[in-house]
Order: sequence, then structure tokens, then C-alpha cells
Amino acid sequence: MRRGPTEARRTGGGTIWLGVDDTDSPRGGCTTWVLTELLSVARESGIDLIGEPRLVRLNPNIPWKTRGNAALSAHFGRGQGPRQRVGEVAGAPVWAYRSGRPLRSASGRAFREAAWARVLAGARSEEGTDPALVATDRRLPAELYWRAVREVVPVAATRRTLERAGAWWRTRTSERGLVGAAAAVAWSGHHPTWEVTAYRQPSRWGEPRQVDATSVRRAAGRFPGLFLSDDPRTRRLLVAPHSPCPILYGLRGTDPASLLGAAREVRSEPVDRWVLFRTNQGSGDHLKRRPVRDVGPYRSAVIDSAVVRAPESLAGGHVRLQVVDREGDSLDCLALEPTKTLPPVVRSLVDGDRVTVWGGRGRDATFRLEGIRLVHLVPRFDPPKGPRCDSCGRHARSLGTARGYRCPTCHRRWPPEAAVLARRAPRFPLGEYHPTPSARRHLHPRGPEP
Repeated sequence: MRRGPTEARRTGGGTIWLGVDDTDSPRGGCTTWVLTELLSVARESGIDLIGEPRLVRLNPNIPWKTRGNAALSAHFGRGQGPRQRVGEVAGAPVWAYRSGRPLRSASGRAFREAAWARVLAGARSEEGTDPALVATDRRLPAELYWRAVREVVPVAATRRTLERAGAWWRTRTSERGLVGAAAAVAWSGHHPTWEVTAYRQPSRWGEPRQVDATSVRRAAGRFPGLFLSDDPRTRRLLVAPHSPCPILYGLRGTDPASLLGAAREVRSEPVDRWVLFRTNQGSGDHLKRRPVRDVGPYRSAVIDSAVVRAPESLAGGHVRLQVVDREGDSLDCLALEPTKTLPPVVRSLVDGDRVTVWGGRGRDATFRLEGIRLVHLVPRFDPPKGPRCDSCGRHARSLGTARGYRCPTCHRRWPPEAAVLARRAPRFPLGEYHPTPSARRHLHPRGPEP
């Protein structure tokens, strides 16, 4: 187990921000569930939650992420002023206060050590799981969040930021989890959405989930602030995960009150605990307008571009598209079949169309599309037809390449340039096109629901 400074300069007293990451694995576990355990530790320690706990999605292109690449943070102190209920854990309500007073130094030190013990207890033990806990008496610089949601951040750079802030931290195995834990504390909470996450009873972990799809769809209809609850195209329910993690379901929305109302209408197996999180989901924060030359490995981007060759249909329903940006640099894009809506849109494009594309890439150079905006479309024409004969009213027929046309009735002839071109409307009008809901990333900008 690796440790940060044993006595940080500014985390002995004051309020405390905790950030936690990387406690799960592809085979189970859940960092959001570990955060609910920290809420229990706070209550047991007589410490209050200040503001809503935070679920922060980070760079979706990172190759070592587990599922949604989420980190968690929460702010603690001695609560004062109005409070609101934001959950229930271990049979007791979780209250979030609008503001808080500092903790005594001894209380703060004991709390963070108890929190780390609970993180270790809740973390998976598989190789590749690198739990980390960060504690600081103030939010970390916002730049750390923006780097972590858009770039690959070296652990050493995160350590330097933590040292400058006088933070305290603990890690197990590698220190990779420090990046997410620190970034979660650095998120300002700007332009938030919310998620109500309900958790299963431990005895049911790993068993098939029981969430009534009809009740979810009915709740989404009654509370229009909800988003990404269901995919009508695939008939897939999007609120329940398919992994053996503790989550029963998660409702996402733009209004916390609507989420709480919707959660009361969902029929499911018994809920063990639930928490309302402030999140950056649906924010598009991972996207940055860039030229092609700046789209390096594991980066996302928004690129203003033009189509330079006919799209290529690939096996499996995917479509490849080559575009060039304003500086003349080209980029190979891929519209994946699971997005459903993007391949037909891309397939309809022709050389010269102007588009804005957004998405990201992994280690290879292929840019995987998350959406496309049709900005300007060059004229489309139907295949050339022979002119109509003035004498008999019939269309002339082609005599072959570059040989012109002849009326089949009166045998009048016309040169090749007499061909008639009929302009046709493009298959897809100008505007934005987003993947079907089941293929959207957590951070995907909230496009129109189907």
C-alpha cells in the first residue's frame, strides 16, 4: 500500500473533500457503492455531507477503464443551514447540508483513515484494480478535471498537483486510481445532471436483476426530464447494468426532484440503499474542438470538415468515411453499426459535403464517430436521362457511352450533352444525428430522444 504525506499541510482541519476511484473490476464491484459506504462512515463518525455526492465520468477512450470510467467525490464537515434528503444507506436517511463548518483536526484525521479502511474493504482484489482515496480541504484545480476527461493524465502529474495542494492520499498496488480520485474532487459541478442509483441486497449480487421495464418506461413518460432510460429502437432497457455489480438501476435526468419522483414509481426487487448523485453525464465535457493534427491516441474531438471521397461500406454494417479539416489534414472516420442511426447518414454523403463530426480514437488512428452534423450538402442529381422528343413525346434512349440519344419511335437523334439531369433532395436533411440511445456514451451530449 502506497501513502501520500503522513501529515498533509491543510487536511488536518477544515472541511474535507474525499475522492475515490478504481475499486471495481470487469468481474464485479462498484465504486459508486463504495462511496455509499463512505457516507456510512461519515454518519458513524458524526460528520455531515455537504452538498450532493458526485459521480464524475472521465475520458471514455482510456483503455484500462472498467465500464463507465466513473470516479466519485463528496464533501464533508459539520452541516449547517437547510438540508435535503439525498439517499438512504443502512436503513437511515442521508442528508446533504447546503454548507458546513470545519472539522476538528483529530476528527478529520480519524475520518479519512476510517474512510480508507472502508475503501479497502469494498475494493475488488483482482489484478488491475488500483483503489485510491484522496482527501483535501478544498476543491482541486479545475484543470485537473478537464485534463482527465479529455486526455491521458500521467500519475506523476497528478501527484505533483496533490502535493502542491497539500492533499493526503492512499493507494493500493499502482497509483493509477489517483488520477480519477483527484479529478472527481476537481470537478466544479458545472452544468450538472443527476442520477438516482438504487442498489441490490448483497444476497442478490450476481443473480438476474428484476426491474420492471414497463414501470420504467411509464415513469420516463411522466417525468420528461429523464434521459437515456430506454431505447425504443432496440427495445433495450438502459437503466439496469448487465454486470454482476451491486447496482440495481440508475435513473438519469436533468431535474433531481423529477428523478426522485420517478424512482418511487419503478417496480423492482427490494432496494437495499439508494443515493442521488450530481453528475457530469450528458455534458459532452470530453469533446473539444480540435484540428485533425491534434487528435492523438485516446483523445476525443469535434472537427469541422469536408467529405473527400465516397463512403465505404464494410462488413458488419460499419461505414468508413474520409474527411479533411480546414487545414487540409485528412481523418479516417468509422460509423459503427451498433449506433444504428449513423451508418445510413454517413453512407448518404458525397464528395464535397461539409460536416462536423465528433467522437474519439483509441491506440489506432481510426476516429470512431459519436455523432455528426450535416452543415452543407452539395447538389444531388438523378442519373442522366435522355431528352423528351418534341414530336412523339417519348424519352430518347441512350445509344451507349458518349454516343448520344435516339427516340425509339421517330428515330430523331441528340448529342450526349442533351442529357437531362434532375436534381433530387438529399436523403437526410441538414442537422445533427446521434447514435441510438443504447450506443451513447455516458458523457455524450444530450441529443434528441427518439
